[in-house]
Amino acid sequence: MGSLSPETREGTSQRHDAPAPSHSPRRGPGIAGRNRKGRPTMKLMNSPVIFFTLATSLLAVPQDRLPTLWDATVIVGGLTIPFRLEITHAGAAVSGAFFNGDERVRSTAGSFENGRLTLEFAHYATTLQAKWDGTALTGAYHRNGGSTRPPYPFQATPYQRTAASADGEIPDIAGLWELTVNSPKGESAWKFNVRQSGPEVAAIILRIDGDTGTLAGSYRDGRFVLSHFSGARPNLVEVTANAGGTLTVVQNAKSAYRAVRSAAARAQGLPEPADPTRWTSVADASQPLRFTAPDLSGRPISESDPLFQGKVVLLNITGSWCPNCHDEAPFLADLYRKYRHRGLEIIALSFEEAEQLQQPDRLKAFVRTYGIEYTVLLGGTPDDVKAKLPQAVNLNTWPATFFIGRDGLVRGAHAGFASRAAGPEHERVKADFVAKVEKLLVETVREAR
Repeated sequence: MGSLSPETREGTSQRHDAPAPSHSPRRGPGIAGRNRKGRPTMKLMNSPVIFFTLATSLLAVPQDRLPTLWDATVIVGGLTIPFRLEITHAGAAVSGAFFNGDERVRSTAGSFENGRLTLEFAHYATTLQAKWDGTALTGAYHRNGGSTRPPYPFQATPYQRTAASADGEIPDIAGLWELTVNSPKGESAWKFNVRQSGPEVAAIILRIDGDTGTLAGSYRDGRFVLSHFSGARPNLVEVTANAGGTLTVVQNAKSAYRAVRSAAARAQGLPEPADPTRWTSVADASQPLRFTAPDLSGRPISESDPLFQGKVVLLNITGSWCPNCHDEAPFLADLYRKYRHRGLEIIALSFEEAEQLQQPDRLKAFVRTYGIEYTVLLGGTPDDVKAKLPQAVNLNTWPATFFIGRDGLVRGAHAGFASRAAGPEHERVKADFVAKVEKLLVETVREAR
């Protein structure tokens, strides 16, 4: 597995750091309903009532308080990505939230004093700082923790509700598609799932390592323009419907893909998207998967630690720089709380940038934010993963999880993690994890052998 650039790590294990144009339409956090053919659309806010309530809060705002909803942008790679931002006040406390579909990515601390807004996202090691001039917020989104990467210029204006409109016939692109790719990881296809309500679209690209988060936007000038920014994985996708029933999908203004409907891809014999349960394995399943790494107090922990003997263990390869790992962490935290009393242990083997290894503040905030109670170890930098786990085969995704039986042997693996924004794919992944854990838990050590 090759090394990962800082730009790659800030987004996903697949680089997605380019933007959407400044003329993108202003849009709500999402769409809900049915399209012209009656297909259900992706629900990105819980109800129109919530959206209306947030919007009407802008009508009268004291000078020491900011409006609630904002049309915001960050500039990444010279292009402008629009997104929705929420700011709320509770007494002197201020909090902010990005949106990933209907999911809020909340700040961990915040303040608004003398016209200056500061929102900290400690679990991302980022800070949003901006000045309010009565018309707009202007500032920057900073990457902290010793990062030398430049900040993203930021601007936001109070949200104004406008109806999406489009001239002429709007193509119906709702449904399941596949993109033909030649990815650095060795994939030949990605999933592209689309929900549509008239001119408005919410979509997601699913790769072997995870997904883009919700891409939201609308139709204009002959194409759909979709974007995403939730504090990470800034992304732009432009989609054009072709006469032959295919799509041209341009990601981040530089990578163009051909998309066909999934049923057509099977009929044409095209390569299928990779199966995450078959992507990663171990060289010899008759041998324990060995590792040693320090926990956050510096104490060395290995697979032979008494805590793990006779237990079902999930060895989770993760990193607090990885958005798909953030997607996965709340699920693993819940899974551990549910099954630990039956003999489940989870080990997060986290690979971090060099500056975070010296002072893992972001990882500690990651643990706090998601209520992680299982073992967390520092494995090294992402470049160290092969040396740390030489028995692993095709381990090139963050996250990745090995399922280990009570006998200490690997019984399976899962590459990546589909987020809540992936809808049914997310539910399938969770169900697969639960089924495997429950199957392993009912085995005795003798049966496992």
